Amino acid sequence: MARVFVYGTLKKGQPNYKYMINTAKGLAKFQGRGRTVEKYPLVIAGKYNIPYMLNIPGTGHHVAGEIYSVDEQMLQFLDEFEGCPDMYQRTLKRIEVVEWEGKGGTGELRAAAEGILECFVYSTTTYPPEWVGLPYHDSYDSSGKHGLSYVLRESR
Repeated sequence: MARVFVYGTLKKGQPNYKYMINTAKGLAKFQGRGRTVEKYPLVIAGKYNIPYMLNIPGTGHHVAGEIYSVDEQMLQFLDEFEGCPDMYQRTLKRIEVVEWEGKGGTGELRAAAEGILECFVYSTTTYPPEWVGLPYHDSYDSSGKHGLSYVLRESR
């Protein structure tokens, strides 16, 4: 099992969460909530209002999201879903545990108790330069105050 941190449309209550609970795509088990140890710019961009975490460490906010344990099938699905490696790149980032529900081996429990886990995160280094000038968010909600509702793939 791999650990994945999601911060956008794949979180609970968001438009693409349905994929995280679709066992035909693989297994994803919610472990808890967290935020990036380093600051990153989280922007909502493009004509479909997609959330992107720009891979510019030290700029922006500690981005909030959810931690999942996923099997190889789900990880492969997420790579395809996220357009990896062209649109997003999957890299390991340090995530601070804010709330932990996960159960696992002693190493995992100790890491969670210490508050920092390494998780795969889909962020991007391939973005138009003007995105750096967009407003930065610390958390994403498709129906947030920003007024930039996500456009579902089936509606594009």
